[in-house]
Amino acid sequence: MHKIYEKENVTLFQGNCVEVLNKGTPESIDMIFADPPYMLSNGGITCQSGKVVSVNKGKWDKSKGINEDFEFHTGWINACRRVLKPNGTIWISGTYHSIYACGFALQKAGFKILNDICWFKPNASPNMSCRYFTASHETILWAKKDNKEKHTFNYELMKNCDWKDDFIKKPQKQMRSVWAIGTLKQNEKEFGKHPTQKPLELLRRIILASTNIGDLILDPFTGSSTTGIMAIELGRKFIGIDLEKEYLDLSIKRFEQVLSKKEKEWQ
Repeated sequence: MHKIYEKENVTLFQGNCVEVLNKGTPESIDMIFADPPYMLSNGGITCQSGKVVSVNKGKWDKSKGINEDFEFHTGWINACRRVLKPNGTIWISGTYHSIYACGFALQKAGFKILNDICWFKPNASPNMSCRYFTASHETILWAKKDNKEKHTFNYELMKNCDWKDDFIKKPQKQMRSVWAIGTLKQNEKEFGKHPTQKPLELLRRIILASTNIGDLILDPFTGSSTTGIMAIELGRKFIGIDLEKEYLDLSIKRFEQVLSKKEKEWQ
């Protein structure tokens, strides 16, 4: 474990997130977004940009069996709970391969689940086997650490902000738990891409919904740091952790670009 990057309101660590978090300051984080391994690298195939490709993403994404996978999710969720403020919240994204284990681990750890968001992908890839329904959504759990504490939810912003790219959201109506947000835009892959990279627009909505300017956001599986890029864009602070130096290097390139842009805006 070591600090690999620190600049202005961004800090990146390379290492096991449980080890890093267990050395972190307790109750210091306002919000966590976690995109843990989905454990679906099983030798299958999928469609990506019109091409048939392997679903295998790396050793970090391979299942070790139901019990060991659940122990993994329990470990990192408990480590996150330690550093989260009493009124803090956590968001966890996943598919059916992982999200049910994460939900159970959250409840066992004492979290209160607030919502399960259906992130609908209008431009989802087709199913190559033609033996299943086309997977066109991911589930995102939103939970609070302490049910007695008042968590941040920017209700009016969610209701009245301009969400014109989401055909499900009706103007001046409550934000519902189904969000239509497309997958990555081309300019989000400028320096390369992480195999499970999330679109900036998804993190924009999550961060605006559950944090305020100046809040500290953590991503324990930061990858290419989409969470951090949007956190900085929106005036928050960010800590990211990842095992893979390849993706941390990608993160650093993205941060250098966005911080340079902000510096020019201030001048």
